Amino acid sequence: MRSYSVVTFALFIFRAADSLRTDQQYWNDLAKQELEEALQLKWNTRTAKNVIVFVGDGMGPNTVTATRMYKGGESHRLVYEKFPHIGLLKTYSADKMVPDSACTATALFSGVKINKDTVGVDASVMKQDCARSLLPEARLTSLAAAALADGKAAGFVTTMRVTHATPSPLYAHSADRVWECDAFMPETAKECKDIARQLVEDEPGKNLNVILGGGRNTLAASPNGSTNAWDCARRDGRNLIEEYKKDKESRGLKYSVVMNNGELQNFNENETDYLMGIFANSHMEYEYQKDKGPEGMPTISDMVEAAIKVLRRNSNGYFLMVEGGNIDMAHHRGRAKVAVNESAAMEDAVALAMTMIDEEDTLLIVTSDHTHTLSINGYPDRGTSVFGIAQPSYDGVNYTTLSYGVGGPEAFQFYVKTVDNETTVMRREPSLEDTESMDYHQIAAIRDVESAHGGGDVAIYARGPHAHLFHNVHEQHYVYHAVMHATKWGHSGAISCAASIVTLVSMLITVVVQTF
Repeated sequence: MRSYSVVTFALFIFRAADSLRTDQQYWNDLAKQELEEALQLKWNTRTAKNVIVFVGDGMGPNTVTATRMYKGGESHRLVYEKFPHIGLLKTYSADKMVPDSACTATALFSGVKINKDTVGVDASVMKQDCARSLLPEARLTSLAAAALADGKAAGFVTTMRVTHATPSPLYAHSADRVWECDAFMPETAKECKDIARQLVEDEPGKNLNVILGGGRNTLAASPNGSTNAWDCARRDGRNLIEEYKKDKESRGLKYSVVMNNGELQNFNENETDYLMGIFANSHMEYEYQKDKGPEGMPTISDMVEAAIKVLRRNSNGYFLMVEGGNIDMAHHRGRAKVAVNESAAMEDAVALAMTMIDEEDTLLIVTSDHTHTLSINGYPDRGTSVFGIAQPSYDGVNYTTLSYGVGGPEAFQFYVKTVDNETTVMRREPSLEDTESMDYHQIAAIRDVESAHGGGDVAIYARGPHAHLFHNVHEQHYVYHAVMHATKWGHSGAISCAASIVTLVSMLITVVVQTF
C-alpha cells in the first residue's frame, strides 16, 4: 500500500509539472495533436439508431471552462470536448432575451421557440392560459414522442423532480411550468391536467420506458406536505406511482419501480421494459451529499447506466435525455464549487455512456439550455485552483477568481463602513474564508432573490451519425430538426418529398399567374 501511494503521488507530481510546461515544444505538441485529430475527421452519414442528449442545466461556457480546470487544469479536455463536432446555440426564447429552462428545453426537444415558463406548447400560449394550451394545434411533439411513434424506446434521467422544467416538455403540455401537481393549479386552470398526471396518464408520458429522478411529492400525496415553497406536494390524495404500476399491469407490461440505490442496483434488467425510479421527495441531493449506501440516492452515472440497459432492450433503437439539473440549482444559490462539481459528475456520466454505446449508430449530444452569470476574473496564476483568490482589487481587498453578476443574499458580500464620518462601501475579504468549501458563496455584484440566468450562447458537442450537422452558430430549436434528420423518425424523407412537390406546384402556379 505504501509503495502504491508513493507511485501515485509521483505520477500526480509528474502530470502537474507537465501541465505547467511553457517551452515551445510543449505548445507545438499540443497543436500537433489537435491538427492530427482534425485531419483524421470523417463524417458519419449513417442513420442514427439511438440518440442520447445530455443537458447540463445552466452549464454555460464558463461553467465548462471551470469544470475543465477543476478536473485537470487549463490544458485538460473534458471527454465531450474531444467530440469531433461543436457548435453554439442561441438561447433566447420567443418572448425573452434571457430564458428559463422550460422554454429552452421545449425548443431543444420540440423544435419551436416558445414563451418563458411554458411547457410543450407554441408561442400562441401565454403563461397561465389554460384554455389555449388545450388546443391541439398549440401542442408540440417532442423527440421522445417521435421516437415512441417510430417504434423506438424513450426515456429520461434527471437529478431534478421528474416533473420539472427540463424533462416535462418531453411529455407534457402546460401553460405554466409550476403546474407540476394539483396544489399549484389555480382555479382558472380546472380544465387542465397537472404535469405529474400527464406523465402517468397521457401519451407519451405513460409510454416512456425510463423515468428516473426525484419528485415523490408531486406524484403521491405526502402526509406532511412540503416544507419547500418551490416544491409542489399533492393534495388530492392520489398516488400516481401506484397508478403507474396499475397501468403497466393492466397492459401486461414488464416494469420495475425503484426508490433507492439498492433497488436500482438489484432490479431485473432482463425483465424490465419500463423503469420508474423516484429517489427524493423533491430534487435529488447534490452529488457530494449523497448517501452511497443501499438506502441512499444513486449518482447521475448510476441512473444513466440503468437507463441505457433498459432502453437498449428495444432492438429498433431509443431516445434518452439526461439532465444534470443540480448544476443550475447550485448556480442559483451562488455556490460555484457545487455547480462545477455537479458539472464534473455529469461529465463522468457522459464518459460512462460512451462505454455502453457504439459511435457508429448512436448520436451523442452534450449541451446546455442556458447560461448563468458566472464569470472567471482577474489574473490568477496558471495551475492554481479556480476556486481560489484572483488578486487584490484597487481598494486593496482580494477577490475570488469566480464570481456572479447577480446573486442571492448570501452572495451579496458588500457592507458599509464609516470612518471619520466618511462612508465607504466595502467587500468582505475572501482570504479570511474557506473559498474551497462546498458551502462557500461566491460574491455577486447585484442582489436578487437568487442568482439569475444568463442570456449568452451555449455550446453543443456531438459525435456519431450526422453529428456534423452541429457546425456553427445555430438557433436552439435547430437541435430537434437536426436530430429528426439524423434519425429519420416520422418518415422525414416522405415529408421532405411531399414538401418539395408542394413547393414545385406553388412555383408553377406563380409562373402561370405572372404569364397570363
